[in-house]
Amino acid sequence: MAETIPEVIAPASLSDYFEVMTRAVFQAGVSWKQIAAHWDAYREAFSSFDPVRVAAYDDLDLQRVLETPGILSMPRKVRAAIANANALLDADREHGDFGRYLGSFDSYEALAKDLKRRFSLMGDMNVWYFLFRTGHAVPRFESWVKTIRGDHPRMREMVEQARAAGRSAELQ
Repeated sequence: MAETIPEVIAPASLSDYFEVMTRAVFQAGVSWKQIAAHWDAYREAFSSFDPVRVAAYDDLDLQRVLETPGILSMPRKVRAAIANANALLDADREHGDFGRYLGSFDSYEALAKDLKRRFSLMGDMNVWYFLFRTGHAVPRFESWVKTIRGDHPRMREMVEQARAAGRSAELQ
């Protein structure tokens, strides 16, 4: 199962942030294995996660993405990805750098609240996942997960994998 568990990355570009956020959106409520098996199709459909290109997608592009083999045919999630490309570019412009935007909050709670307001389909689970995977400080998983309904075995595996590799930025 580990091959379906995405790793923590050190984002080098807006595309890296956008890819992790898009994966969070599409993974929500779906088997991680299903998304992992077709991730190359997502990369192709979303122009290698170039937020400038995706932000310019129109209705024809939306339809093209929805018709791409391997992509979940979920218009709401595709629209969210396009909206998130625009929001990512806006935050990057407003703060002179998206990483600077993420670092401009005095607490995880304040950052999470703004991410949920600014980005589409980014609820509590997706925000924690996004920040964790991009190496930003998040509450310790065992404490935080108690605030979220349900059991989350893939998230737990992702955290354990990152801890074993020394890649966790969890707060104590």
